[in-house]
Amino acid sequence: MRAFVAVDLEPEIKTALLALVRGLQSARADIRWVNAGGMHLTLKFLGPVDDGQTARIQDILTGIARRHAPFPLRLEGTGAFPDEKSPRVLWVGAAAEPALLALQDEIDSALEVEGFERERRAFTPHLTVGRVKGPDRLGKAMLELEKHRTDAFGAMTVRKIALFESLLRPDGAEYRIVFEAALS
Repeated sequence: MRAFVAVDLEPEIKTALLALVRGLQSARADIRWVNAGGMHLTLKFLGPVDDGQTARIQDILTGIARRHAPFPLRLEGTGAFPDEKSPRVLWVGAAAEPALLALQDEIDSALEVEGFERERRAFTPHLTVGRVKGPDRLGKAMLELEKHRTDAFGAMTVRKIALFESLLRPDGAEYRIVFEAALS
């Protein structure tokens, strides 16, 4: 299966993000928008994993979760990767709290030992809300995104981390939680 480790979002936050997406969709740009099921904060992309690796990843996540207490997560601001002049991904930011950064770093380190390559770029906590498919009306969408640069989209307490399966479909990816580990 194609997998990644992430924080699932509370329904109220997904509702706020969907309202943002609806506003951005009014630009009618050539962007594939993320639906509520795809809204999560990715901590580590793994790629293809087999059943043996899945069991080991679950054990690792359980151990890491036991060493981390629940912590607050604030979603605020918008932007684009790699930049706003040539965007490929539109995002909502997550505050880079020390507890979040420590959790992500421990996951990255532990899974590197298991053969999953460490991310070369610095971790930038964000939620993808759209992926640019083409240039049609992109400028209008970026102007709309700019209006939300400093908006707050909600806060929650992170109480667990999840192993997600990503199923690639013609109309976009579908995500399913395979395993969750509670922070303690």
